[in-house]
Amino acid sequence: MHIPEPRARELRNYEVRLTYCNLKLTTTHQEELQIRCHSSIKMASDDEQYHPKDAVKSSVQASMVTGGAGLLIAAISNSLSKRNVGAWSVFTRGSGTIAAFTAAGGAYVFSRDAMANLREKDDAINFAVGGFFGGAVMGLRSLRTPTVLGLGAATAVALGAFEFTGSSLRGGAKDKDRDEFEYKEYLRKNRRIPIEETIAQIGEGRGIHAPGYDERRQQRIKENYGIDVPAKSTHTPS
Repeated sequence: MHIPEPRARELRNYEVRLTYCNLKLTTTHQEELQIRCHSSIKMASDDEQYHPKDAVKSSVQASMVTGGAGLLIAAISNSLSKRNVGAWSVFTRGSGTIAAFTAAGGAYVFSRDAMANLREKDDAINFAVGGFFGGAVMGLRSLRTPTVLGLGAATAVALGAFEFTGSSLRGGAKDKDRDEFEYKEYLRKNRRIPIEETIAQIGEGRGIHAPGYDERRQQRIKENYGIDVPAKSTHTPS
Protein backbone atom coordinates (compact mmCIF):
# COMPACT_ATOMS: atom_id res chain seq x y z
CA MET A 1 0.00 0.00 0.00
CA HIS A 2 1.47 3.32 -1.06
CA ILE A 3 0.31 6.51 0.66
CA PRO A 4 0.51 9.67 -1.48
CA GLU A 5 2.84 12.35 -0.17
CA PRO A 6 0.05 14.85 0.73
CA ARG A 7 -1.73 12.12 2.71
CA ALA A 8 1.52 11.04 4.36
CA ARG A 9 2.29 14.62 5.35
CA GLU A 10 -1.22 14.99 6.78
CA LEU A 11 -0.76 11.82 8.83
CA ARG A 12 2.62 13.04 10.07
CA ASN A 13 1.10 16.32 11.24
CA TYR A 14 -1.70 14.36 12.87
CA GLU A 15 0.79 12.19 14.76
CA VAL A 16 2.82 15.16 15.97
CA ARG A 17 -0.23 17.06 17.18
CA LEU A 18 -1.61 14.07 19.05
CA THR A 19 1.77 13.37 20.61
CA TYR A 20 1.97 16.99 21.68
CA CYS A 21 -1.44 16.70 23.39
CA ASN A 22 -0.41 13.40 25.09
CA LEU A 23 -3.01 11.40 23.16
CA LYS A 24 -2.70 8.00 21.47
CA LEU A 25 -3.10 7.14 17.83
CA THR A 26 -5.67 4.61 16.73
CA THR A 27 -4.54 1.29 15.31
CA THR A 28 -5.52 2.30 11.76
CA HIS A 29 -3.47 5.47 11.87
CA GLN A 30 -0.51 3.61 13.37
CA GLU A 31 -0.55 1.09 10.52
CA GLU A 32 -0.77 3.84 7.91
CA LEU A 33 2.08 5.74 9.52
CA GLN A 34 4.23 2.59 9.66
CA ILE A 35 3.62 1.99 5.95
CA ARG A 36 4.46 5.60 5.25
CA CYS A 37 7.73 5.31 7.22
CA HIS A 38 8.75 2.19 5.29
CA SER A 39 8.01 3.97 2.00
CA SER A 40 10.05 6.99 3.08
CA ILE A 41 13.01 4.79 4.02
CA LYS A 42 12.84 3.05 0.63
CA MET A 43 12.65 6.39 -1.21
CA ALA A 44 15.60 7.71 0.79
CA SER A 45 17.69 4.64 -0.06
CA ASP A 46 16.84 5.10 -3.75
CA ASP A 47 17.88 8.75 -3.61
CA GLU A 48 21.21 7.87 -1.97
CA GLN A 49 22.05 5.37 -4.72
CA TYR A 50 24.41 6.87 -7.28
CA HIS A 51 23.25 7.09 -10.88
CA PRO A 52 26.01 7.13 -13.55
CA LYS A 53 26.28 10.20 -15.76
CA ASP A 54 26.88 10.45 -19.49
CA ALA A 55 30.11 12.41 -19.45
CA VAL A 56 30.41 12.62 -23.24
CA LYS A 57 26.93 14.00 -23.77
CA SER A 58 27.30 16.50 -20.94
CA SER A 59 30.69 17.68 -22.20
CA VAL A 60 29.34 18.22 -25.73
CA GLN A 61 26.45 20.28 -24.41
CA ALA A 62 28.75 22.30 -22.17
CA SER A 63 31.16 22.88 -25.05
CA MET A 64 28.34 24.31 -27.15
CA VAL A 65 27.30 26.67 -24.36
CA THR A 66 30.79 27.89 -23.51
CA GLY A 67 31.67 28.05 -27.21
CA GLY A 68 28.72 30.38 -27.69
CA ALA A 69 29.99 32.50 -24.80
CA GLY A 70 33.43 32.62 -26.41
CA LEU A 71 31.86 33.66 -29.72
CA LEU A 72 30.02 36.47 -27.97
CA ILE A 73 33.21 37.71 -26.32
CA ALA A 74 35.08 37.52 -29.63
CA ALA A 75 32.31 39.51 -31.34
CA ILE A 76 32.43 42.19 -28.64
CA SER A 77 36.21 42.38 -28.92
CA ASN A 78 35.94 42.64 -32.70
CA SER A 79 33.41 45.46 -32.50
CA LEU A 80 35.70 47.42 -30.18
CA SER A 81 38.69 47.09 -32.49
CA LYS A 82 40.21 50.38 -33.65
CA ARG A 83 41.04 48.95 -37.06
CA ASN A 84 38.58 48.60 -39.89
CA VAL A 85 37.77 44.89 -39.79
CA GLY A 86 35.00 42.83 -41.34
CA ALA A 87 32.50 40.44 -39.80
CA TRP A 88 34.63 37.38 -40.58
CA SER A 89 37.40 38.70 -38.37
CA VAL A 90 35.32 37.46 -35.45
CA PHE A 91 36.39 33.95 -36.48
CA THR A 92 39.86 34.81 -37.77
CA ARG A 93 41.02 37.08 -34.95
CA GLY A 94 38.82 35.54 -32.24
CA SER A 95 39.34 31.89 -33.10
CA GLY A 96 41.66 31.44 -30.12
CA THR A 97 39.10 32.83 -27.68
CA ILE A 98 36.31 30.69 -29.11
CA ALA A 99 38.45 27.55 -29.05
CA ALA A 100 39.65 28.20 -25.49
CA PHE A 101 36.13 28.66 -24.13
CA THR A 102 34.83 25.63 -26.02
CA ALA A 103 37.63 23.37 -24.81
CA ALA A 104 37.49 24.69 -21.24
CA GLY A 105 33.77 24.03 -20.87
CA GLY A 106 34.05 20.55 -22.30
CA ALA A 107 37.09 19.67 -20.20
CA TYR A 108 35.43 20.93 -17.03
CA VAL A 109 32.18 19.01 -17.43
CA PHE A 110 33.80 15.83 -18.79
CA SER A 111 36.37 15.60 -15.98
CA ARG A 112 33.73 16.42 -13.36
CA ASP A 113 31.30 13.73 -14.52
CA ALA A 114 34.07 11.21 -15.17
CA MET A 115 35.40 11.71 -11.64
CA ALA A 116 31.88 11.30 -10.25
CA ASN A 117 31.43 8.04 -12.16
CA LEU A 118 34.78 6.71 -10.95
CA ARG A 119 34.09 7.61 -7.32
CA GLU A 120 30.33 6.93 -7.51
CA LYS A 121 29.74 10.01 -5.42
CA ASP A 122 28.56 13.59 -5.99
CA ASP A 123 30.50 16.06 -3.88
CA ALA A 124 32.78 19.09 -4.07
CA ILE A 125 35.83 17.01 -5.06
CA ASN A 126 34.33 16.35 -8.50
CA PHE A 127 33.82 20.07 -9.06
CA ALA A 128 37.35 20.82 -7.89
CA VAL A 129 38.84 18.29 -10.32
CA GLY A 130 36.70 19.61 -13.16
CA GLY A 131 37.65 23.17 -12.28
CA PHE A 132 41.34 22.31 -12.38
CA PHE A 133 41.15 20.86 -15.89
CA GLY A 134 38.89 23.64 -17.11
CA GLY A 135 41.17 26.34 -15.73
CA ALA A 136 44.27 24.58 -17.04
CA VAL A 137 42.80 24.52 -20.54
CA MET A 138 42.12 28.25 -20.31
CA GLY A 139 45.74 28.78 -19.30
CA LEU A 140 47.15 26.85 -22.27
CA ARG A 141 46.98 29.96 -24.43
CA SER A 142 49.82 31.49 -22.42
CA LEU A 143 52.11 28.50 -23.20
CA ARG A 144 53.58 28.82 -19.71
CA THR A 145 53.44 25.99 -17.18
CA PRO A 146 53.09 28.22 -14.08
CA THR A 147 50.12 29.98 -15.65
CA VAL A 148 48.48 26.69 -16.58
CA LEU A 149 48.90 25.19 -13.11
CA GLY A 150 48.07 28.41 -11.29
CA LEU A 151 44.88 29.08 -13.22
CA GLY A 152 43.83 25.46 -12.85
CA ALA A 153 44.44 25.49 -9.09
CA ALA A 154 42.60 28.79 -8.63
CA THR A 155 39.58 27.55 -10.58
CA ALA A 156 39.59 24.26 -8.66
CA VAL A 157 39.59 26.02 -5.30
CA ALA A 158 36.85 28.45 -6.35
CA LEU A 159 34.48 25.83 -7.78
CA GLY A 160 35.19 23.30 -5.03
CA ALA A 161 34.49 25.86 -2.31
CA PHE A 162 31.36 27.06 -4.09
CA GLU A 163 29.97 23.53 -4.29
CA PHE A 164 31.03 22.68 -0.73
CA THR A 165 29.19 25.70 0.69
CA GLY A 166 25.90 24.88 -1.01
CA SER A 167 26.24 26.07 -4.62
CA SER A 168 24.28 29.23 -3.92
CA LEU A 169 25.05 32.90 -3.36
CA ARG A 170 21.74 33.42 -1.54
CA GLY A 171 22.23 30.87 1.22
CA GLY A 172 20.79 27.40 1.61
CA ALA A 173 17.62 26.53 -0.25
CA LYS A 174 14.45 25.97 1.75
CA ASP A 175 13.50 22.33 2.09
CA LYS A 176 10.08 21.96 0.46
CA ASP A 177 9.51 18.55 2.09
CA ARG A 178 10.15 19.83 5.61
CA ASP A 179 7.12 19.97 7.85
CA GLU A 180 7.02 23.41 9.46
CA PHE A 181 5.08 22.27 12.52
CA GLU A 182 7.60 19.54 13.31
CA TYR A 183 10.50 21.90 12.67
CA LYS A 184 9.12 24.58 15.00
CA GLU A 185 8.46 21.99 17.68
CA TYR A 186 12.04 20.78 17.34
CA LEU A 187 13.39 24.33 17.67
CA ARG A 188 11.17 24.98 20.65
CA LYS A 189 12.37 21.89 22.49
CA ASN A 190 15.98 22.21 21.37
CA ARG A 191 16.43 25.85 22.40
CA ARG A 192 14.34 25.94 25.57
CA ILE A 193 16.48 26.45 28.69
CA PRO A 194 15.18 25.34 32.10
CA ILE A 195 14.26 28.20 34.44
CA GLU A 196 16.67 26.88 37.08
CA GLU A 197 19.60 27.11 34.66
CA THR A 198 18.62 30.63 33.59
CA ILE A 199 18.36 31.85 37.18
CA ALA A 200 21.68 30.20 38.06
CA GLN A 201 23.38 32.09 35.23
CA ILE A 202 21.85 35.59 35.49
CA GLY A 203 20.01 35.58 38.82
CA GLU A 204 16.47 36.62 39.64
CA GLY A 205 14.89 39.91 38.64
CA ARG A 206 14.03 41.64 35.39
CA GLY A 207 10.82 39.65 35.20
CA ILE A 208 12.56 36.29 35.82
CA HIS A 209 11.54 34.70 39.12
CA ALA A 210 11.85 31.15 40.40
CA PRO A 211 9.13 29.44 42.44
CA GLY A 212 9.02 30.75 46.02
CA TYR A 213 10.30 34.19 45.07
CA ASP A 214 7.62 36.03 47.09
CA GLU A 215 8.45 34.15 50.30
CA ARG A 216 12.19 34.71 49.90
CA ARG A 217 11.68 38.41 49.23
CA GLN A 218 9.39 38.71 52.24
CA GLN A 219 12.10 37.11 54.39
CA ARG A 220 14.79 39.48 53.08
CA ILE A 221 12.64 42.55 53.76
CA LYS A 222 11.96 41.35 57.28
CA GLU A 223 15.65 40.65 57.96
CA ASN A 224 16.90 43.95 56.49
CA TYR A 225 14.17 46.38 57.57
CA GLY A 226 12.25 44.54 60.27
CA ILE A 227 8.98 44.94 58.40
CA ASP A 228 6.63 42.01 58.11
CA VAL A 229 5.01 42.47 54.72
CA PRO A 230 2.58 39.94 53.23
CA ALA A 231 4.15 37.96 50.42
CA LYS A 232 1.52 38.91 47.85
CA SER A 233 2.13 42.64 48.33
CA THR A 234 5.90 42.38 47.88
CA HIS A 235 5.68 41.13 44.33
CA THR A 236 2.91 41.78 41.88
CA PRO A 237 2.88 39.20 39.10
CA SER A 238 3.19 40.63 35.58
